[in-house]
Amino acid sequence: MPRPRRTQISLEDTPWYHCCSRVTRRAMLLGDDKFTGKNYDHRRDWVESQLLKLAGVFAIDVAAYAVMSNHLHVVLYIDIETVNRWSDRTVVEQWHKLFNGTEITQKFAKGEVIEEQQVAKLKHLIATYRSRLCDISWFMRCLNEPIARKANIEDNCTGHFWEGRFKSQALLDEAAVLACMAYVELNPIRAKIVDTLENSDHTSIQLRVNAALKGEQPTQLLPFIGDERLNQPKGINFTLKDYLELVDETGRVIRDDKRGSISKNCTKILTRLNISSDNWIKLTSEFGKLFHGPVGETQSLTRYCEHLQKRRRHFSKSCQHFQAD
Repeated sequence: MPRPRRTQISLEDTPWYHCCSRVTRRAMLLGDDKFTGKNYDHRRDWVESQLLKLAGVFAIDVAAYAVMSNHLHVVLYIDIETVNRWSDRTVVEQWHKLFNGTEITQKFAKGEVIEEQQVAKLKHLIATYRSRLCDISWFMRCLNEPIARKANIEDNCTGHFWEGRFKSQALLDEAAVLACMAYVELNPIRAKIVDTLENSDHTSIQLRVNAALKGEQPTQLLPFIGDERLNQPKGINFTLKDYLELVDETGRVIRDDKRGSISKNCTKILTRLNISSDNWIKLTSEFGKLFHGPVGETQSLTRYCEHLQKRRRHFSKSCQHFQAD
């Protein structure tokens, strides 16, 4: 039986989460439907555009994503500090980018005077919007529902397009985050759809590679900021160059389907994370099989389970892969 979302998400333990949504009724996000011969590649554009739009609305950053034929993966960072710093007006303006709000919030956004008896209601609405703008369930709802409506219109049918619940798992430390990101971004290569990162359409890694060629980073994605000891804004505490080299070489090993280790030139991140090359290949190849719940080193998983009073530590044996041999 699925667990309530509130028992899976704990911002006190981690702001990082991996989410996955799958389509139902033999629906297609892209590619050719072998039963009808119809091509659905354009639906990936819908998903990617909506995902990147939401990254500019919610106080939730997108670290990695991949839109596949019948499912999508996304790695999210919940920025609770930013949403708490937003002024009331900013909260309302952000919410109105997606929803009309109410007559009161519309008046507030326009700078009109709010009657005294409506102030309490306005404050309640703003608090509700602030909470939703850092809520993964609302983020995924705003991602999936518009796609479902457009697909149903296109298919001339009604009913569920996505499975009822998206899956989410907590990423408890930076080793789990990096392994999950690489696993997500290597989906097309693992599925033998493409051979290179730059050809991996509708993935975050393609955005990063294309931006890196210009000496930049994609503004829609959470950036890599290098050494965590530097006084940097929020971001992923590794260099983009090291990450791209590591994922590229990992993809070559996975694509060629041969046992091999990562070269010494690409092990900077692995050395810092204390993960062996073989374990890294295992994690990025079989992440979805190894973990169906929270992910992290043994100590991280133990703290998370104790905090949420979980008696069973599912897939705890897989934690051994987050270490050197």
